[in-house]
Amino acid sequence: MQLARRIAEVSRLRGSFVLRSGAVSDTYFDKYQFESDPVLLHAIAEGLAAHVPAETEILAGLEMGGIPVVTALSRVTGLPAAFMRKARKAYGTAKYAEGPALRGRRVVLVEDVVSSGGALLDTLDMLEADGIQVELALCVIDRESGGAEALRARGVRLQPLLTMSDIERAA
Repeated sequence: MQLARRIAEVSRLRGSFVLRSGAVSDTYFDKYQFESDPVLLHAIAEGLAAHVPAETEILAGLEMGGIPVVTALSRVTGLPAAFMRKARKAYGTAKYAEGPALRGRRVVLVEDVVSSGGALLDTLDMLEADGIQVELALCVIDRESGGAEALRARGVRLQPLLTMSDIERAA
């Protein structure tokens, strides 16, 4: 619970916040506070590494907060990282995924904070349209507000490092 306490200390804000889903919450995690701290980010990556299945070939981090997490996790695990855009580029290669090719590979998605799961679901839409199946998504914090259930309905398991409840108990 030391890690949960540290994440709460550096990133949990109290007030009234509108989340990506449109929901209003009295708690917000300023993920860039834990993602910009190299010692804390390394501890997060080490914790997440324990949840990466042995058969994983590529870790794919979601823009923008998932990028530092997937980069640190890649460094800890030695697995290549892909960087997932919110939408295809309108120029150049018109890619939505930068880095190694994903087709035919065992991909694990990596996100920072999950609420409704909307960003992960949008990414799944792009991947599935290209015939890429994902079975697991990792996140640093699951706010326990429907994201795990929404992903499960799409056949994807959400594995958080910490839940909102963990952080509340540790703080």
